[in-house]
Amino acid sequence: MGAALQAKAIVLSEPLKLGLQDLALQAPGSADVVVDIAYSGISTGTEKLLFDGSMPPFPGLSYPLVPGYESVGRVREAPRGTGLRPGDWVFVPGANCFEGAQGLFGGAASRLVVPAERAIPLDSTLREKGVLLALAATAVHCLRPAEGTGREAFAFPELIVGHGVLGRLIARLTIALGGAAPKVWETDPQRLSGADGYAVLSPEADPRRDYARILDVSGAPALLDTLIGRLASQGELVLGGFYAEPLSFTFPPAFLRELRLRVRAEWKPEDLRVVLRLLDESRLCLDGLITHRADPEDASEAYERAFKDRSCLKMILNWSAS
Repeated sequence: MGAALQAKAIVLSEPLKLGLQDLALQAPGSADVVVDIAYSGISTGTEKLLFDGSMPPFPGLSYPLVPGYESVGRVREAPRGTGLRPGDWVFVPGANCFEGAQGLFGGAASRLVVPAERAIPLDSTLREKGVLLALAATAVHCLRPAEGTGREAFAFPELIVGHGVLGRLIARLTIALGGAAPKVWETDPQRLSGADGYAVLSPEADPRRDYARILDVSGAPALLDTLIGRLASQGELVLGGFYAEPLSFTFPPAFLRELRLRVRAEWKPEDLRVVLRLLDESRLCLDGLITHRADPEDASEAYERAFKDRSCLKMILNWSAS
């Protein structure tokens, strides 16, 4: 599939030290495709933890690394039998194809080499909105009930906590999949707007204390006692955010309610299939979620803004001109 490949990539050489570098790519194998990336997203959850060094240790975590797992681009090279052709638009949920840097999760680069099954075909009209597919699949995963139920069964929340991109996607997907419109709590005035078919309010404006299911994507550990106090008897609290600090809660209120607690983490292929189907059927809208854009050359400023500016729902890097 050609000579040695190069890419420009965002590299975290150590916590808090980020920049654009030229990296050599590993040679494609017989089942690999080469993708020229047009857009990649910046995650304010996982990538922020990698950026500031607060990510809990896990196997393979080391610096230097290339972050990112929300990339969209066009196939440059594809072997026969993959179903892909040069020019096809695809979503790539990360890669590990760099010489001299770990791919954690390796999507923030101008070019990637990935197994063909990790290059997921996209409708060409999605373009930059395709970077939202990983978060949308995460939102679907948050709506999945306990294991052992049907693949198309969902457990819809009555209350969502947090009106960032993930909270908005969960609310939109709840409605798209046939659930009742949820309420959404948000304390930041900059994030109270943007609702589409559901209500957003501050916790103080909500008197209700009998929610059957609350889904928290705020990542704020101090909220647990408040949320438990808003549940009905045998109510369920679903944790869909990432909590960098230890979690604890006062036991008696949880005991009296016979609290059910569930954690939702990484999305699965079937979750992404639900998202793609809803998009194909025009039942899910991704408008209004990407608020900021930057060139990779301005990556340091872009990452800082993505992590610190509360008006920034989603920052993407535009690689198409790089």
